[in-house]
Order: sequence, then C-alpha cells, then structure tokens
Amino acid sequence: MSQLIELRPGAGERTHINSVVLELRKLRAASQKSRYQGGPLPELPSRDAMIDIVDALVSVVYPRHFGPPGLRAGDLDDFIAETLDATSRSLDEQVRRELLLFSRNEDETPAELERRATAITREFILELPKVRALLDTDISAAFEGDPAAKSHDEIVFCYPGVAAVIRHRLAHQLYRLGVTMLARIVSEIAHSQTGIDIHPGAEIGEGFFIDHGTGVVIGETAVIGRRVRLYQAVTLGAKRFEVNENGALVKGRARHPIIEDEVVIYAGATVLGRITIGRGSSIGGNVWLTHSVAPGTNVTQAKAHSESFDNGGGI
Repeated sequence: MSQLIELRPGAGERTHINSVVLELRKLRAASQKSRYQGGPLPELPSRDAMIDIVDALVSVVYPRHFGPPGLRAGDLDDFIAETLDATSRSLDEQVRRELLLFSRNEDETPAELERRATAITREFILELPKVRALLDTDISAAFEGDPAAKSHDEIVFCYPGVAAVIRHRLAHQLYRLGVTMLARIVSEIAHSQTGIDIHPGAEIGEGFFIDHGTGVVIGETAVIGRRVRLYQAVTLGAKRFEVNENGALVKGRARHPIIEDEVVIYAGATVLGRITIGRGSSIGGNVWLTHSVAPGTNVTQAKAHSESFDNGGGI
C-alpha cells in the first residue's frame, strides 16, 4: 500500500508514525531494487505456511502420536490420505514461490514453472515412506542408547533430539530436490523448537541419536554414518572459510566433518573442518578436534589413543 496512513482525530501526538512509514518505504524500495534489479516483486514463501505444512507432515509420519485427538486406528489411512492431499497443495504453492524467486530461466513460462513445482512436491511426498523407515531406526537407536527411555512412544513424544531429526529428514528431502530455502525454513523451525541446529544439507545415516541435544550444531556438508550418537553442545563445524581473489566467500565447498559408522561424540566436543572420524571412534567431552582420527580411536582432551573401548560406556 503506497498511501501513507491517516491519523485519527486527536492522534496528533502520533504524527511521527508517518515519517517512520516513509523512511521504511524508502529502505524497502532500495533493498528490493538491489535484490530484484528493479523487476516485479515475486511472491515470497511463507514461514507460517511451512510451520503448518511441517506439523501436518509430522502427523502423517506418526499419526497416532501427532494426529488429532481421538483419531481411531480404523481411520488412520483416511486421515493420512486427506492430510497428504491438503498438504500437497499447500507445499506445491510454497515450492512454486521458491522456484519463481530463484528462477534464472527467463524462457520458463508460469505454466512450466507450476509443472516443475508439482513434480517436486510429488517426488517429495513419494519419499515419505522412506523417511518413516529411517526415523524408525533413529527411534530404536534412542531407545537402545538411553537407559532412561521407558518406551518408543515416550521417545517420539518427548525427545528433542528425535523431534529435530524428524524435521531434518523432511528438510533434507526438500534440500535434495532443490528447494533449499524451504528446507532451511524447516530446519530453522526445528532449531527454534528444540535448540538443535542441523543444516538440511547434512547427510545422516540410519540409527542416528542425539541425546539431550541442546546446542548441537551440524553444518551443511557434514556426512554422518550409521548408528552415530551425539550428546548436547556438540559442534560439527567448519574450520575456516575460503575466499576468492575478490575476498568473497567461496560457497559450496565441503568444509564439515565426515563421521563414520558407530562413532560416539560426547557433550561439548567441537569437531572442525573436512576431517574424518574413523568408524567406532569415541570423542570425549569438551575435546577440540581439527585433525582426522583412525577407526577405533579414543580421543580425550584432544589426545588420541588407539585403543579398544565400549560405545555404550562413558569416558
């Protein structure tokens, strides 16, 4: 709306609002001109819509836990079908908006763009059984790895690490299909809800368990194998950021750790750079690690010791 607001009679003390509106309009126009080169403003994806979509998808994956109260076992399939139908339409619109926002193909017509959005949404929906199968291995890993866990249902309802991983598995599929902004929105929804920050680009194998979870950070190019366990405040980050000859950051390079199968990383550990933590290794609490370690290594206070250990025990 271009016209300035009109103040009601007696609201003279609020005339400063008009000047703020004008200044914000100028700043907004300058920012939009820079981003869109003076072209028409595209529709932006909606964070609120994505929150609703994520909640619906979580209820589809685990309907007895997150479906509507009173949902009967005999009605599960109908609930899932109806929810997927409505959610597909909502997601399709958000995918279309992202494609329009980042479209570099000037020859692509609106109809072609809509068809591409529909194809992406369809492929994403078809991946949901695979997502559920992976999540079941994560929940089993949590149950087997935490002596405080009384049941799988408790884990699904209560564990922030599992909540974050559920949303990461969904976000990673969006990321893989090329709608990276929507994927980031999903990951940031999980981050705000759980305190666990997993970039949707991170590749994570089956049986992944984050215990407690608060403060965990996993970077975009991290690769995590099977049956890996992390504790709170673990960081899998980048050691440095490369720049080009103009001083701009080089994007897209692999810069985060590779964690091989059956590794345990204890609370507060920081693992940085494109290094490899060998299979079956254990990284102790508060360790700062910037070099690769061989399989079966026990690292405590940044000193590597090649020795056997029990993944189920402490350090």
